[in-house]
Amino acid sequence: MPDSARLGVDWGKARIGIAAAGARTSFAYPVQTVTAGPAELGALRAVVEEYEPGIVYVGLPINLRGEYGPAAEFVIARARALADSIAPTEVRLVDERMSTAAASRSLGSAGRSTRSQRGIIDQAAAVEILQAALDAEARTGLPAGEVVEREV
Repeated sequence: MPDSARLGVDWGKARIGIAAAGARTSFAYPVQTVTAGPAELGALRAVVEEYEPGIVYVGLPINLRGEYGPAAEFVIARARALADSIAPTEVRLVDERMSTAAASRSLGSAGRSTRSQRGIIDQAAAVEILQAALDAEARTGLPAGEVVEREV
């Protein structure tokens, strides 16, 4: 198990879901939803300062054919800005295909209607992203995904 906490981020154009996992654990849990916009990096930086993660995993929305579209390019740009903002904490991109669909299914199974999911779906998707990264770490002994290069 990793010696430091991990964060997972589901970055959308309206909301950003955040999940966490403690040091030496393999269980992701929801933390909060941040409103996307001018204050998003400050809000994310505050969460990083609170949890002190070794790695922040950001979900990369690759399409079902495995290609990078406009959504992926948007997330890559935001992940670079985050990496610059929280240096030296490592930011890594991980494939998030189907994370929101899986989160919606999980919430539906727990009795949440589609309407009642709206406030927490981003956090649930962040949990899916982080849990997949933690599972990959456990299988390989290495961090999941690709390192985001800082612009600075």
